[in-house]
Amino acid sequence: QVQLVESGGGLVQAGGSLRLSCAASGRTFNRYAMAWFRQAPGAEREFVAAISWSGGNTYYADSVKGRFTASRDNAKNTVYLDMNSLKPEDTAVYYCAAGGFSDPYYVGTNYERPVVYDYWGQGTQVTVSS
Repeated sequence: QVQLVESGGGLVQAGGSLRLSCAASGRTFNRYAMAWFRQAPGAEREFVAAISWSGGNTYYADSVKGRFTASRDNAKNTVYLDMNSLKPEDTAVYYCAAGGFSDPYYVGTNYERPVVYDYWGQGTQVTVSS
């Protein structure tokens, strides 16, 4: 069982930066691949980034590639999402998720699908003003 709690969201101007954190409970945190998704009002939940259990492999949506960076600190049971050059279209509730696999590579392109993740946080709001 893994419980996830996101933090770090807020209001930022376009071009600014934010760091999201996702704190996990559970002794087996370092066995799980982790991911970030986001959901804007009226839209479906959208894949943002994923990271393997070791942090050695990362995967990004094309819309955030080069601007966002996922990382993790297994000693602190925490995964991060560093967001730079933020745009108004990045405005959404951001969720972290844990998958029952060690590396998104093992589920092919399914790592972009919310259904393959077993545990979810409650979300944190990110608002980017123009």
